[in-house]
Amino acid sequence: MSGFDWIVPVILTVITAATPLVFAAIGELVTEKSGVLNLGVEGMMLVGAVTGFVTATVTGNYFLAVALAAVAGGFMAFLFGILTLSLMANQVATGLALTLFGVGLSALMGQEFVGEPVASLSKLNIPGISDIPIIGPIVFGQDGLVYLSFVMVALVSWFLYKTKAGLILRAVGDSHDAAHSIGYSVIGIRYMAVIFGGAMSGIGGAYLSLAYTPMWAENMTAGRGWIALALIVFATWKPGLVLVGAYMFGGITILQLHAQAAGLDLPSQVLSMLPYLATVLVLVLISKDQSRIRKHAPACIGKIFHPAA
Repeated sequence: MSGFDWIVPVILTVITAATPLVFAAIGELVTEKSGVLNLGVEGMMLVGAVTGFVTATVTGNYFLAVALAAVAGGFMAFLFGILTLSLMANQVATGLALTLFGVGLSALMGQEFVGEPVASLSKLNIPGISDIPIIGPIVFGQDGLVYLSFVMVALVSWFLYKTKAGLILRAVGDSHDAAHSIGYSVIGIRYMAVIFGGAMSGIGGAYLSLAYTPMWAENMTAGRGWIALALIVFATWKPGLVLVGAYMFGGITILQLHAQAAGLDLPSQVLSMLPYLATVLVLVLISKDQSRIRKHAPACIGKIFHPAA
């Protein structure tokens, strides 16, 4: 069995790298299904990360830390909603501004906590079960947010495709004029979707500062918000594929660490570029297949990728 000792650490690292992507991407997927494109995921994750970390440091209550991180992310998204849904500002420009605002705000909020460590989220430990070789630590040895990420993917999939409310949300994204004509509040529905997306981004950010690297550092998301946005396109706006894609991108993220440990003779900067190179490559390949985007993307979002559609 010793020859397989490397399997568990690698899989555990992939899980921790993928979990914040799952939260951010599944939240933004719901936002985009409503016909809104919020490019401020990175900023919302950063504000969630610093809020969760500061709360955990000050109170020691991790449940409260995650809850307030979700509230902080949701509030950032609410600001985005006011500007784009009520004041009709350009969504792309506002999303970019939200990211810049989040970077600055998180740095200001966390300036007194930079570099301070905090105890990591506690992990599930079932005596006798968590100790089962390979399966035990992978399946029964994770923290609560890892399990919550799987639950959220399942709930979002069920909501979108098995409920009337999910059908209405998708209808708003595909044809807001038609949805409005039969009496649905397009703006109200989009507000709820945008705030939900922000809350999920906030939780994803909190996972970074409380579990992935339990400390606060400025810009600690390191582009994961942009990877989450690309992940939605890769997954063709399907919750199940978001989960698969997040773990694939998570594997690429930690590949650099194991490649360096294995003594691969490549500059560390090249290895650090791998997740972002993969993101660009995926977007280029997918953008060539316009029929795929028109088929799966909400109509309002598809027009951004293919204006002539």
